[in-house]
Amino acid sequence: MQSQVGAVPPERIRFRLTPLQRLLSAMPAIVITLLQGLSWLGSNPYRPRSVLLLVWGVLLVVVLIASRSTGVTLTPSAAIVHNFPRRTVLWSDVQAIQIEPLMGNRAVVIFEAGGRRTRLRAPSTGFLSWDRGFEEKFHIIGRWWLDHRGPGWTPVPPPATPWGGPLGPDGNPYAPPA
Repeated sequence: MQSQVGAVPPERIRFRLTPLQRLLSAMPAIVITLLQGLSWLGSNPYRPRSVLLLVWGVLLVVVLIASRSTGVTLTPSAAIVHNFPRRTVLWSDVQAIQIEPLMGNRAVVIFEAGGRRTRLRAPSTGFLSWDRGFEEKFHIIGRWWLDHRGPGWTPVPPPATPWGGPLGPDGNPYAPPA
């Protein structure tokens, strides 16, 4: 076992969906493909149903491949967000990193100086798509930002809220609305 004193910090850290989360994201396509396949067994294979089965099968493969590549890569200069489309968020532009709930799930959200917020697909956690390491991954992302944002980083006043709406709870402009 290597001691912590001599350990070299990694150059990059990558977070992806867990295998269970990838499977659950493809579940609708899997179910429809299976149902189409079962109905296809008793019919003529040259009917339009076989084309539909082929389309669903291709959709299933695309969803599984796409879900494998989604996530975030932490580098010393930026967070590379692997979504559609892929984008790079410089650590010097990040103003806050928080957890936000959405429809029973929780995900990490990066708030940028210009007011843009980027919701990460991974790490995320929820009732059916649980990620045991979610809290630890969130803290790693936050710590990485604090360590790599640069000595010249200064907080930027948050963008004005539309129609003078309220800030978040506790006066935090980056907190989700109550």
